Amino acid sequence: MVGDTGADTHTQREVDVAAVSHPVFARVYERLSVAMDRAGLDEFRRDVVAGLSGRVIEVGAGNGRMFPHYPQGVTEVVAVEPEPRLRAAATRAATTAPVPVTVVDGLAEALPAGDGEFDAAVVAMVLCTVPDQADALAEIDRVLRPGGQLRFFEHVAVEEPGRLRRIQRLCDATVWPKLFGGCHTARDTTAAIGAAGFTIGELRRFRFPATSSSPSSPCVLGRAVKPGPGRR
Repeated sequence: MVGDTGADTHTQREVDVAAVSHPVFARVYERLSVAMDRAGLDEFRRDVVAGLSGRVIEVGAGNGRMFPHYPQGVTEVVAVEPEPRLRAAATRAATTAPVPVTVVDGLAEALPAGDGEFDAAVVAMVLCTVPDQADALAEIDRVLRPGGQLRFFEHVAVEEPGRLRRIQRLCDATVWPKLFGGCHTARDTTAAIGAAGFTIGELRRFRFPATSSSPSSPCVLGRAVKPGPGRR
């Protein structure tokens, strides 16, 4: 059993990062993300980061499809991506980004950053894939300054009970996470963000594509804030 020393914990995190490899999914996602952006997803990406400024950490940057949309007020993006093929693609995408982007290896639940380093955090179709949302959100909270923003765009459970909700739960319990890089379609991500201590200020619910009944079509896009000292 691994002891609870700092060195052991660091070693364990390195092993965990190295284990995040989905080569088949990564190849499919590189093509799928381009097609999805052409179908309108790029507009949602633009909305997620609109108006941001200062230092930003993007958790689960994938192949860097968010990078072109960062506004000039952003002074630096630290883009965290554990999957090797997607991280390599993100590194290439960073060279043409309109703002400085540094792509790094790392896990959502063990972000390679110090406490309160960032003015904002961005997650896009990431909290559906992490092993534990509470752990990931606690890490995001840790690296954000008080008053820092969390911008999110996520697959979520459909609000209305019925056939689609049952399908989402069945998918999550069977093949969906294995086929789609750990994605879960039936998570209540907005509730998890609130439970992590963030104050949600803006929230949009919609389906993408708009007419789709896919398990992954229900989405949320929103903004939340880490409360300042003494406001929790």
